[in-house]
Amino acid sequence: MSDNTGQDTGIDRFRLAMDASGVGMAVVDLQGHWLEVNPAFERIFGYGASDIVGTSAAAITHPDDVAMSQSFLRGLVDGHIPALDAQKRYVHRSGETIWAHVNVSVVRDEHGHASYLLVQVRDISAQHAAELALKARAEAEHAARFAANHQLQLFADAVAHDLRAPLRSIESFSALLADRASDRLDETDRDYLNRIRAAASRMSGLLSALNDLAYVTRTELKPVDVDLSLLADWVGAELQDAEPQRRADIRVQPSLHAWGDERLLKLMLSQLMGNAWKFSREREPIRIQVTGRREGQTVQVVIRDEGIGFDMRYAHKLFEPFQRLHGPDQGGGHGLGLAIVRRIAERHHGSVRADSSPESGATFTLELPAQALVEESV
Repeated sequence: MSDNTGQDTGIDRFRLAMDASGVGMAVVDLQGHWLEVNPAFERIFGYGASDIVGTSAAAITHPDDVAMSQSFLRGLVDGHIPALDAQKRYVHRSGETIWAHVNVSVVRDEHGHASYLLVQVRDISAQHAAELALKARAEAEHAARFAANHQLQLFADAVAHDLRAPLRSIESFSALLADRASDRLDETDRDYLNRIRAAASRMSGLLSALNDLAYVTRTELKPVDVDLSLLADWVGAELQDAEPQRRADIRVQPSLHAWGDERLLKLMLSQLMGNAWKFSREREPIRIQVTGRREGQTVQVVIRDEGIGFDMRYAHKLFEPFQRLHGPDQGGGHGLGLAIVRRIAERHHGSVRADSSPESGATFTLELPAQALVEESV
């Protein structure tokens, strides 16, 4: 390959290393022909050295990667590419496609001119197949989730369409009856009427919650930097405006920020702080505290109340749809609020957990991204 004795000695040493290596190794001239290959190279491609030495590297390169390989060769020879670390396809002697991880370095003479290329080849076909299988599985799971979400949305829309109209009629005519016939109704009649109106109201709330659950499951996220403190103050003001006769002490730590969809994070805080308010109705004043701290790339947000709490023995039911730990007389609702909270947290690659004991209040801890995820920022 060269008249330079030092380089020849270097090649001899390299040939010894090649023979002992378990990695496919080769020497390639500046025109892209194989000059030397080691036993590991022969095993990878199924060719003996006598079959391949002197032939073009393009002969065993996959047809779709030939142009790319020739571009790499030109760049290595003229110095635009100092060294190569890439994945490419070859064709085994049997005709099977081989995915390989290729490292190529250039050996230059004392004048800086390229003399030949040193090549290392690792067969990564199994790894590549595993990655393709993983990708296919992820795509299948995504398609399944999309189909499930679509079915959920169809169900929610159908329920809302079919039930809202009769519910509005029940609520409207019950209100009219209460106004026009109140004097003619005895206490039992009024109790029945109030029960009808309360049941209609609960059903209306359930339909709204089902729609919210379908919405948070299917909607496209639009993540931005979100001021959680501002949202919590907003939710606290809405709760106070809804029941101005109640005294409340709502304290929100300033400057809490998360990376997420502002609409969904607002809904999440509405559910959690709404629960804190609802299950603190027997307390005077209602006390809700929102605090947090940043830990690396996440922010931890804690919502505490001093309400009636719950028994942690049943905490495993807490975030499941339609599971209630309290009856209507204690403020229990449709059983979807915390399921919505968990779904929003999961969609933000976060989590939610709860801690409580009866009559000692409840604490809900959220963990959310504090900055853009890697895949969002690329």
